[in-house]
Amino acid sequence: MRSLLFNVFFYTMTGIYAIVCVLFSLLPGRKMMMMALQRYTRVIRWGMRVFAGITVNVEGRDRVPDGVCILASKHLSYGDGHVIFSVINDLSFVTGDQLLKIPLLKRILRKMNAIVIDSCGGSDARQEMDEQADLIRDQGRRILIFPEGHLSQIGTHHRYRKGVWHLYNDFSCPVVPVASNLGQRWNQTDWHKHPGSATVEFMEPIAPGMEKDAFMVLLQDRIETRSNELLDYKNLGALNPADVGQERENPVAKAKREKREAEEKTA
Repeated sequence: MRSLLFNVFFYTMTGIYAIVCVLFSLLPGRKMMMMALQRYTRVIRWGMRVFAGITVNVEGRDRVPDGVCILASKHLSYGDGHVIFSVINDLSFVTGDQLLKIPLLKRILRKMNAIVIDSCGGSDARQEMDEQADLIRDQGRRILIFPEGHLSQIGTHHRYRKGVWHLYNDFSCPVVPVASNLGQRWNQTDWHKHPGSATVEFMEPIAPGMEKDAFMVLLQDRIETRSNELLDYKNLGALNPADVGQERENPVAKAKREKREAEEKTA
């Protein structure tokens, strides 16, 4: 019953605020629309607690620097972005092109200056990300990116994509790793929700200047290690302990990666 109540609430509020944000997107500037989006995410967090019985604790907010920085977050749940948006003002983000399939969302994303890329990566995705990122850098905003590129089953991870390093290198700004165990309560896009507490934690920023391979290893280690430390083994929710530490790969992304690797070998 809790899941039903929350899902009805979630989709109703999403529809209402989508219309509100589209109307605000017609106004000059983006301030009113961004305020409406943040209000929406706070309403959803309230609904998570009241209807689904999910209490989300946000830790380490004071570790997020002022000005331009990149938030690189674990991505286990549709709720991850809602929680982060609810506590960070005027946030832009990198998202997969699947969101363009949602009615009304394309206009909102454009007004936000969101960086929309092919979810499966590749050089085209990097080029598109770099072009849009230039505008956001000029605006001095923070950027949220999910380095795995896909929602992961709680306890598992996808291959970390190097787009986060390209932003880090081009911007020469700090990257804040963000750990989460919210997937235990709201796993990926699952209809069923699991009551209990969850944590989203902003960790110490990674300073600019690291080489690509070292940066990617450090970022993944920090996010995955802390996310696994946050797992609640007393109230498993959607977690299967046997999944902890397992690497998964989206079939489409895998096919594209193998094609790129084959082309590189023959080049």
